[in-house]
Amino acid sequence: MNAISMTNSKSLMLFSGRGYPELAEAIGEYLDVTVTPQSAYDFANGEIFVRFEESVRGSDAFLIQSCGVPINTWVMETLIMIDALKRASAKRITVVLPFYPYARQDKKHRGREPISARLVADLLKTAGASRLMTVDLHTDQIQGFFDGPVDHLWAQPLLSGYIAEKYSGDDLTVVSPDSGRVRTAERWADRLGGAPIAFIHKTRDPDQPNQVVANRVVGDVAGRTCIVVDDMIDTGGTIASAVGEVLQAGAKKVIVAATHGVLSDPAAERLSTCGADEVVLTDTLHIPDEHRFPQLTELSVAKLIAQAIREVFADGSVTSLFDA
Repeated sequence: MNAISMTNSKSLMLFSGRGYPELAEAIGEYLDVTVTPQSAYDFANGEIFVRFEESVRGSDAFLIQSCGVPINTWVMETLIMIDALKRASAKRITVVLPFYPYARQDKKHRGREPISARLVADLLKTAGASRLMTVDLHTDQIQGFFDGPVDHLWAQPLLSGYIAEKYSGDDLTVVSPDSGRVRTAERWADRLGGAPIAFIHKTRDPDQPNQVVANRVVGDVAGRTCIVVDDMIDTGGTIASAVGEVLQAGAKKVIVAATHGVLSDPAAERLSTCGADEVVLTDTLHIPDEHRFPQLTELSVAKLIAQAIREVFADGSVTSLFDA
């Protein structure tokens, strides 16, 4: 006998960082897979230690990490977990980042600036990640930064489905908060049966981050229910200004919809007082109680991510999840 024959079966294992373990557990419930137990803690000087309590050898490992606040801690923990999986002989490591960190730094606006979104992709690959899965990237070009397969999931069907059902009797207009998001607004308009679109013409001071001056609304919003859409809300300045401009232009009511609720202070205050009837976000990031407000509605992406993980594990088609 000059060879050993063995029939191997694939093994899906789920891992979670400490950034938002509740989301990983919800994904595990849809997959009927428990999150692999681990020891994870910080040393006195801030160093992170991770050790998995079960063998991961030969597994198809899916590592879920939600990089909220403090974002640099969770990015570093993700890299350490990837390294631990690689050194423990996991067969394939898929990193699931519902919110891709540093996504806004995807190009150089001026000289001597970094492209930090590319740096994050390089770090993930160097650490040992085989595949990347994420939700609603700030720009599609970030997919090309990672040297390997990227599954770019869309939360838009989840958000637009909720809006279409709840406001089915209203005359809807999709509003982009700036000219750069018009393409996103067009996708929303298609999902909402060809609703008209509008956008806010604004200026931004490049030397002052998170400082926006809104100018005027381009498009018909008078007497209509306006859906202001964006990929993320950080301090809420852009969205609050857009809502104010749309209401001033005669909108009947304004709904805000976005995928990622970063909600850095003073976002909760701005969103609760800007005049929006409802702010619809997904749970790609953990929203603590102190950042919640009465108008907030949170939709779960756990089922969407679980479906994508199942397709990747079964060598199926992730694109088919969005064909409709």
